[in-house]
Amino acid sequence: MGKSYNIAVIPGDGTGPEVVDEGLKVLERAAQKHGFSFQFKHYPLGGEHYMKTGEILPENVIDELRTRDGIFLGAIGHPDVKPGVLEKGLLLQLRFELDQYINLRPVKLYEGVSTPLKDKGPADIDFVVIRENSEGLYAGAGGILKRGTPDEVAVQESINTRKGVERCIRFAFEYCRKRNQKKKVTLCGKTNVLTYAFDLWERAFYEVAKEYPDIETDYAHVDATCMWMVKNPEWFDVIVTDNMFGDIITDLGAMIQGGMGIAAGGNLNPEGVSMFEPIGGSAPRYAGKQIINPLAAISSAQLLLEALGEEKAAADVEEAVKKVLKDDLKDVAAGKMGYTTAEVGSLVADYIKTG
Repeated sequence: MGKSYNIAVIPGDGTGPEVVDEGLKVLERAAQKHGFSFQFKHYPLGGEHYMKTGEILPENVIDELRTRDGIFLGAIGHPDVKPGVLEKGLLLQLRFELDQYINLRPVKLYEGVSTPLKDKGPADIDFVVIRENSEGLYAGAGGILKRGTPDEVAVQESINTRKGVERCIRFAFEYCRKRNQKKKVTLCGKTNVLTYAFDLWERAFYEVAKEYPDIETDYAHVDATCMWMVKNPEWFDVIVTDNMFGDIITDLGAMIQGGMGIAAGGNLNPEGVSMFEPIGGSAPRYAGKQIINPLAAISSAQLLLEALGEEKAAADVEEAVKKVLKDDLKDVAAGKMGYTTAEVGSLVADYIKTG
């Protein structure tokens, strides 16, 4: 057996454990086929753990996660925990503590999957959003004065550093070059209104672009980006943007590629530990019913393999996912697939074995 990878597994809340099980099943099969192995360590973080212990993300766990080769996350969000507590205390905290400054979101329509966009097919919807993941409005700067009074003031500040902006932009250009498709990077911003933050983004974008003469550059306001993603998604190759705008347009991207059930994502620290997760939430109403689509988690496992440098294994996972979507599933929505969650995972794993 070849190389062994130590992976932290955080199944999380709701349907998270169910889809994580299928992702692990597929990772094991891909590793078996390609001559490497995984050592998985599970961490019971999430809503249940918080309600039992009062802990969200213990310091000793963060220290352990720093030593892993990657993190595989199911979902965060519990109906009995106030919104924002787990998201900020666990998900955002992990991104910040581990400096996962890139959020990678492929937006890809596969054959056999329906899109709400008229007359658009797989050839039209195939781009990637590179979202800055550690700064912006999500950095947590700001506060509230005179809470609960008629004079209440709430301030939320967007923090953008030259270092943070430039490393995100540079990653986007490098990724575009490696992707080697349309060879175009589009900056998504709002330079006509957010004149301070996006002046910095725009200057950094065009300065970095000089180092990549083989790549075309483009700019679009965030509202125009949303319009073109619906009207002409084929225009895009790689989009780079800030934290808030990236959060919004990637959900739109998930819808045009067929839905949250097949939308994968990665939180990357190219020099450290990265974390991979399906884009959809914990969907607690579906928990334990084995009706949720695990393909988003499985495709997130594919991104994990790519980050580890196991490109052939990652390609096998993607081909297996394509085959399941084309030949087997009736629909990608929960409860409409024609298979259970575990059966879909087994289909992907079996295609990897026989492919």
